Amino acid sequence: MSPRTHLSWQQRPRIAVTTSARSGWRIFPLFALNILLTGGRAVRWGAGRPSDLATVDGVIIGGGDDISADLYGGGIVTSARIDPERDALEKGLVAGAAERGMPLLGICRGSQMLNVALGGTLHQNAYETFRRSTRVYTILPRKKIRVCEASRLEQIAGRQEMRVNALHSQAVDRLGAGLRVAARDDGGMVQGVERIADPFALGVQWHPEHLWYAPRQRAIFRALVTAARAYAEGRGQVAEVEREAAAEP
Repeated sequence: MSPRTHLSWQQRPRIAVTTSARSGWRIFPLFALNILLTGGRAVRWGAGRPSDLATVDGVIIGGGDDISADLYGGGIVTSARIDPERDALEKGLVAGAAERGMPLLGICRGSQMLNVALGGTLHQNAYETFRRSTRVYTILPRKKIRVCEASRLEQIAGRQEMRVNALHSQAVDRLGAGLRVAARDDGGMVQGVERIADPFALGVQWHPEHLWYAPRQRAIFRALVTAARAYAEGRGQVAEVEREAAAEP
């Protein structure tokens, strides 16, 4: 076990996790476990809950309903389930974290929100656009993705092909400001984005919280916790994440 997991509770970086009002009660414990295992402590946020960025060191934007097309100028899809209150909360959190220089991790919907909040757009029906992409809808790791060479995700989780889960219908289209692609699937659909420079930000289209038993998936949470600790101590986040990733066995 890493020495960072032996820190006292108060010494651990505090990570906010946004969840939906409907399913957060069962999803948040998975996030809390991953954050605990990688040296942090988690607090649940959501629409109608307190959400003060001054009280945390990092933010995870979790998965859930589709993001409303109103946020990025797309067409209305009548079959899509949306959550306008959560959209507003999370868009504000991404903007606020960027202003503070606070690290952020986006999971599925959260990866899309990271992109949208930074001025990007989405494919509303991603599998209609990427017809060669293997379509699966499961929390089991059955979808193959390729981590991009020389990406930060490669440094964090390795270059080898990765098997992940998939529960999404939307995907990143035009990239938001300061972002680059970190992973794609077999049909070219974006599966990961990352901020090029500080503050640290990573978005993954899958749900690593369900894959807590896989070292490469825990490494994603560890990177955020490392960046959050660097933020709290006023040090460079990307440099610290890269240093720690290089030191991992």
